[in-house]
Amino acid sequence: MLMRAATVSRFGGPEAVEITKVPVPVPGPGQALIKVTAAALNPVDAAMRAGVFGSAGERVGLGWDIAGTVESVGPGVPWSSGDRVIGLATGHRTPLGTHADYAVLDADALAPAPKTVDDTHAAALPLNALSAAQALDIAALQPGQSLLVTGAAGGVSAHTIELAHHRGLKVTALASARDEQFLRDRGADHFLPRDEPLPSATFDGVIDAALLGHTALAPLRDGGTYIGVWPGQEPAPERGIRVDALDVRADGAQLAELSQLADRGVLLVRVTKTFPLADAAAAHTRLTKGGLRGRLVIVP
Repeated sequence: MLMRAATVSRFGGPEAVEITKVPVPVPGPGQALIKVTAAALNPVDAAMRAGVFGSAGERVGLGWDIAGTVESVGPGVPWSSGDRVIGLATGHRTPLGTHADYAVLDADALAPAPKTVDDTHAAALPLNALSAAQALDIAALQPGQSLLVTGAAGGVSAHTIELAHHRGLKVTALASARDEQFLRDRGADHFLPRDEPLPSATFDGVIDAALLGHTALAPLRDGGTYIGVWPGQEPAPERGIRVDALDVRADGAQLAELSQLADRGVLLVRVTKTFPLADAAAAHTRLTKGGLRGRLVIVP
C-alpha cells in the first residue's frame, strides 16, 4: 500500500518540498505505526529542507512532531491499535518523517496525547515542550534562582517560561513589547523589551532562544549558566560562565509528563494555521515569512 509523504530530494526554499508516493512503513521490534492526524511544522524542518544538515542527493523526509492513533505495532510494544498518541521523531537525514499519512516511531518516543486538546494542537507539543524541559534540565537551576529567556514569545521559549515558573524559578522574558501581557500570563515575573539595553550581571541563567550568542552572556552573573538551543551556535565561555547547548532527544516518559501538564493548563499549546499535506510547500512559505505566535500544523 502506498501513502503520501513530504520529502526533499534537492535543497532549497519551499519549492523544494515534494509530495511523494512511498510504501507505508512496517514497524519493527519496539516500534509502532502511527496513522498521522496532525504534524507540526518547525524551524528544524526548514533547516532540513535548506540543507543545513547535509545529505545532498538523498531523499529526506520532513517532520518531527506527530499526533495520531496507533495503527499497528511490532514485537514487544505496549501500545495497542487505536491508542491516541503524540511523539517526537528526531533525525536529520531519515527518508521519512512525520509529514506523511503514516509514520513509524520507536514506542518509547510515544506518550498519551493530552485529553483536553485536539490532535491539531497536540501535534505542536512534543518538540517545543521537550526542548523547553530538556533545556531547563541542562541549566539545572534551583527554585528561587533567576532565569532570562530570550526570544520569549516563540514556541520553545514560551514553554520554557511556563515550565520554569512551574519549577519555582524567577523568570524574566525578553521579547517584543506586544508580547508582554501574554508572557506575564504564562508565568514571567519580569519583562524586558528586546529593543532596550540588557542589564549586566543580573541572572543566574539564560536560555537563549533568540540566538543572541555572546550578547546574552552580559546579563549573566559570574559563574552563571548559558544554554543555547541550536548546537554549535553557542558563544565561548567567559567569567566562569558554563556554556552548554540543547540537543533535544525523544523521551516518551518525559513527554507523558508534559502531556499531563498541558491537561492541567500549565502548558498552553498555540496553533496559528493548518495546511493539508498536499500544501506542505505553502506551509513552508508561510514559515519563512516569520512573525508567528503559534505553530503551523500539517494535516494529512
